[in-house]
Amino acid sequence: MSTSDPSVNNTTPTTSSSANLQAIHEQLTVIGKKARAASRAMAKATSQQKNLALLQMGMAIRLQTPLLKEVNLRDIERAKLAGQDAAFIDRLTLSDKAINGMIEGLEQIAALQDPIGEVLNHRSRPTGIDISQMRVPLGVIGIIYESRPNVTIDAAALCIKSGNATILRGGSEAIESNTALAKIIQDCLKRAGLPEDGVQVIETTDRAAVGEMITMTEYIDVIVPRGGKSLIARLMQDARVPMIKHLDGICHTYVDAEADMSKAITVCDNAKTQRYSPCNAMETLLVHAKIAPRIMAPLCKIYQDKGVELRVDRKTKGVLAQAGFDGMSALVDATEEDWTTEYLAPILSIKVVENLDEAIDHINHYGSHHTDAIMTENTITADRFLKEVDSASVMLNASTRFADGFEYGLGAEIGISNDKLHARGPVGLEGLTSLKYIVKGNGSIRG
Repeated sequence: MSTSDPSVNNTTPTTSSSANLQAIHEQLTVIGKKARAASRAMAKATSQQKNLALLQMGMAIRLQTPLLKEVNLRDIERAKLAGQDAAFIDRLTLSDKAINGMIEGLEQIAALQDPIGEVLNHRSRPTGIDISQMRVPLGVIGIIYESRPNVTIDAAALCIKSGNATILRGGSEAIESNTALAKIIQDCLKRAGLPEDGVQVIETTDRAAVGEMITMTEYIDVIVPRGGKSLIARLMQDARVPMIKHLDGICHTYVDAEADMSKAITVCDNAKTQRYSPCNAMETLLVHAKIAPRIMAPLCKIYQDKGVELRVDRKTKGVLAQAGFDGMSALVDATEEDWTTEYLAPILSIKVVENLDEAIDHINHYGSHHTDAIMTENTITADRFLKEVDSASVMLNASTRFADGFEYGLGAEIGISNDKLHARGPVGLEGLTSLKYIVKGNGSIRG
C-alpha cells in the first residue's frame, strides 16, 4: 500500500473547469446510484452465486490472457513515454506471474467460508428475549489505488465474496488494463445472476474524480485508499466518507537478550531485505545491549553486503567499533528524524537499547502502530511485548514481512489498517463486514 502512483497520489487535484467538474459530479452520481442499488442484490446473494462469479472470473482471465497482455502493453508503452521508472513499470505489468496470482487469489477467496449471515455472540436475557449478532456487508466500498491492475481483481473479489458493491478508481496509467478487467468481472457477475453494477470501474482519468468519490456519503459507505503517503494525507484532510487506511509502515524488530542468534539473524535479514518497498518491511532494528556485541557485526555485514545503508545511534557505533567491524566508514549517524521515517528503500536505522521497557517505549513512541516483532526465547518477555506493543500486528520470532492478508490466510487483502476502528491489520473478508443485533422474543414487552 505504500507504493506511489502520481496519478492518484498527487496532493493537488487537477485544475478543472466548472463544466468539467459538473460532468464528473454527474458521472459519479450515476455510478453511485447504480452501486447503491446493486449493493442490495449483492447483500442477499448466495454463497454459490458469489463463488461461481469468482471462479468464472478466474477462467475468463486465463482464456483472455493474450488480450489482457495486449491491452496492458498499451498502458506500459504510455507509462514509458511519460518517463515512469522501472519499478513503476514492473508494478504496472500483467506478467504471467501476476496473472497466475490473480487466478490463484480468486480460487482461494472462493474457497473461503462466506462470512455473510454468520450468527455469533448469542445470549438469552431474563426478560425472555434472545440476542445475537449477524455479520452483514458494509454496503458500497470505494477503492482508490495505484498502478497495479491486479488490485482490480483482488479488490473486486473480496467485495463480491463479502456481499458488497464496489466502485474502483485505479491509476490513470492502468486505465486500459483496468477497463478490460472490469469487463471480465461484470460479464461473470451477470453469468452468476448478480448485478453487473456490483463492480464498477471509474473510467475518467481526471483526479477530480477522487475528490468527488471521497465526499459521496449518500452512495459510498467506506473508502479504502491503496497508495502512497501523499494520497492518504490528502484523503485524511478532505474525505467525508469514512476510511480504512494506514499512513505509515514504520515497522520494528527488537532482538532481545535471550534471542536465538541464528533465528534473529535470519529473520532480521528477511524483514529488511526480502523486499524494500512494502509497508511491512522493517525500518528500525532495536538490539538489547547484552546481545549486541555478538549479533551486531555479523548482521550489519549482511546488510552492507546487500547494499543497505545503516543509520546507527552512538551505542551501536561503539559496539561495532569494539567488534572490529570492517564497514565502519560507511555508517551514518542516526538523527531523530530517522526514528520516524518510513524509508521503503535499502536504508535501516539501528539502536541499542538497555532493556525491554526501552524497546517497548521506543516502538510505541516512534512507531506507526503497523507491525512490530520481537526475537526472544523467553516466554515472559515475549508475553509482555505482545501485550504492551500497541500495533495492528505484533509478532514473535517472525519476520514483519508476514503482515499480509495472503500470508494470514485471508485469501487476499483489501489493504492494511493501523486504525483502531473499524478494522485493524490486514483487512480481508471480515474487515469488509459489520455486525447487526438480532433480537428475538415471544410477544415480549419491556416492564
